[in-house]
Amino acid sequence: MQEQTWAGAIREMWRTATRHKVAAGLVALCVVGSLIGISLASSDGASSSGAGSAHSDPVAASFSLPVLGHSGQRVSLSDYAGKPLIVNFFASWCVPCKQETPLLAKFYRNEHGKVALVGMDENDAAGSALSFTRANGVTYPVGFDPQVTVASAYGVDALPQTFFLNAKHRVVDRVFGAVTLADLSHGIALATAG
Repeated sequence: MQEQTWAGAIREMWRTATRHKVAAGLVALCVVGSLIGISLASSDGASSSGAGSAHSDPVAASFSLPVLGHSGQRVSLSDYAGKPLIVNFFASWCVPCKQETPLLAKFYRNEHGKVALVGMDENDAAGSALSFTRANGVTYPVGFDPQVTVASAYGVDALPQTFFLNAKHRVVDRVFGAVTLADLSHGIALATAG
């Protein structure tokens, strides 16, 4: 074993400290760069979120699900090609959905033919979902998604949530929680603009 002198030990400690400083500096530089990138991306999204800019609005995820209560039928995003669409995620067990669903059902009956609306029943039992939609007068198509595949594709992590898609099926507005008539008017205005 080779003996080390004080001068050699100090040089070795200096080299180790310098290496760690360089590594720490590179990590810090990467973190700062990431934060700047995130900040720029979120400020771009915030500045145009209400504008309906086709460049910043994400394209809605495609879906095709069985229609609740109608075996053999499916509801798909492609069924509404070239048309604005409201996509509402809900479940029979969801407390705010119990407030929202009758409003959506009445809105759809009043606006039938002018506005397309699709419900997405998530993480639910078919019998409970059918009873819930019938009791609330739902006449718009409802996709049955017990495995939460469509909700996951849309980034839904709590119910209810409602998405407004323009005719190119870009998401132009999103409402977290139970929608109101004001939310519906605003979302439809964005979905049908330009």
